[in-house]
Amino acid sequence: MLLIGVAGLELQAHEREWLQHDACAGVVLFARNFASQAQVTELAAAIREGAPRPQLICVDQEGGRVQRFRDGYAALPPLEVFGRLHGEDRDAALALAREHAWLMASEVRASGVDISFAPVVDLGRGNRAIGNRAFSADPVIVSDFARAYVRGMHEAGMAATLKHFPGHGSVAEDTHFEAASDPRTLAQIHALDLVPFAAGIAAGAEAVMMAHVRYPQVDAEPAGYSRHWIQSVLRGDTATGGLGFEGVVFSDDIGMKAADAAGGVGTRVDAHLDAGCDAVLVCHPELVEDALAAVRDRRFDISRLAALAGRDAPGWDALLADTRYSDSRSRLEDIS
Repeated sequence: MLLIGVAGLELQAHEREWLQHDACAGVVLFARNFASQAQVTELAAAIREGAPRPQLICVDQEGGRVQRFRDGYAALPPLEVFGRLHGEDRDAALALAREHAWLMASEVRASGVDISFAPVVDLGRGNRAIGNRAFSADPVIVSDFARAYVRGMHEAGMAATLKHFPGHGSVAEDTHFEAASDPRTLAQIHALDLVPFAAGIAAGAEAVMMAHVRYPQVDAEPAGYSRHWIQSVLRGDTATGGLGFEGVVFSDDIGMKAADAAGGVGTRVDAHLDAGCDAVLVCHPELVEDALAAVRDRRFDISRLAALAGRDAPGWDALLADTRYSDSRSRLEDIS
């Protein structure tokens, strides 16, 4: 299955045609698709109305520098803020992170969007792409926050997506623009980066997003299209060192520079699907035609993503009348 990107504030005719394809399972929205609460809500509705089957509508609304919807939405602080507060008052920091999750997810759901790809559970160890998107460098602290954040998202009716498996924080390179290779052994990664993923899975996270990072001591292929990482480590039996994950596996965006190693667009799509990704992100509209052509002979069970559909969306009027909303927004904007 594919999650695709569209170009602007309204659906174009050719984008409506993309939605008709059996492999199109949803749309990922970006800042280019956002002008206001009303407009993005209308766009989400148009996507659903224009497709012959349910669509999963997604966004990255993490807070800090990665927040696609801004005007009219809470100014969410980056996750690093909570890691700093953790050292002063652990319980208060975890409670604030849970409110961050609830507030973020509530606003996104009120806009008719199913999921924000969150939380980031990478370790904050200096990676140029992750930076202050990470809670902490300490895997035990990140695990604490992963549990709290998943709980807050669930309270708002949103499924949680842990990213970027098996851990993007311990390399310097930004995979949007360059290839990345992590030289550590599987034992080292298990002892550090995998700890928060295990905690988030145990807390009930429904999805995991893969990293475009190569771990040559573990497998020759980057994690996103490595059968070993997906089938043996992520989905593998806990008795043999796997994490036992049974939910949905997303690729990261195949338009990122680090995905180039797999080859052309069709080859990238095939590599990720063959390795075990349930859905491949094709966020750049100029790549969508080639991606759809690559999967024309595949058959998909689109119902696999049904567990990620948003629940309990109150709408903006009801959300604005909720005292938890005003209290959470005030508390979190005070620490931004």
